Amino acid sequence: MVPARAVFVTAAFVAAYYLLPLDGGNTVKTLALLVSGLVGAAVLFGWEAVMITYSPYPRLKAVEALTTTLPLFLLLFAGAYFLLERAAAGSFSEPLTRTDALYFALTTFATVGYGDITARSQVARVLVMFQMMGGLLFVGVAARVLAGAIQAGLRRQRRDGPPGQEQTPPTEEGRTPPG
Repeated sequence: MVPARAVFVTAAFVAAYYLLPLDGGNTVKTLALLVSGLVGAAVLFGWEAVMITYSPYPRLKAVEALTTTLPLFLLLFAGAYFLLERAAAGSFSEPLTRTDALYFALTTFATVGYGDITARSQVARVLVMFQMMGGLLFVGVAARVLAGAIQAGLRRQRRDGPPGQEQTPPTEEGRTPPG
């Protein structure tokens, strides 16, 4: 079960994507916004990884972290594709609506291939390659970081005991007195 916070955050990201005024700018502005957003997503992911280690339910917190940061990653690229098409018409095989751009970003991430929308311009192709590399990094690094954070959280739980249970302090010899 996905925590309600993750559903709310994802819904807020999607609503912002569709409701915020995304006007065409130049490709440098688009790239700067994408890089800023990706840095923000990385910071969010790092914060989530730290919070996993302190969570009483590290596995659930890891699912929440993924369901929060992955949509942000995809929406950032979708926004960049949408803005690129506005700044340099013809960058893709057809004009992109916001939904088309999101579809293209998700198709690229899922590596299921294309057929209907393809990157035509060199800038669009480079942007798509960055998403492909970023997606591979996201999956690989996220898996490693989240697995490590879950393990740290579980070790902390074993050391501190189950949530809500008071710990008996050890004796001077380092043993916990009997019950």
